[in-house]
Amino acid sequence: MFTYLSCPRNVLHISNQLLLGGLALLVVGVFVAYGYEGRLSLPTLVAAHAGVILGPTALKIGYVMRLIAHYNLNKAQALAC
Repeated sequence: MFTYLSCPRNVLHISNQLLLGGLALLVVGVFVAYGYEGRLSLPTLVAAHAGVILGPTALKIGYVMRLIAHYNLNKAQALAC
């Protein structure tokens, strides 16, 4: 696993997936938690509100991973010149 994450392109790919997943989780969570709150059961609403919390968390982690990947790609490119 650590060898896979040592390549900046792999980290960039994972960060893009994490950004998209976090955005999807946030959007679905908001629509379910605040759009259908009268029609759903309590465990479903709790899961939707958890998505509202975990979605932005995934977005932040994905963004930091993306920054790290771009930094390492630029550093590797500068060393090659």
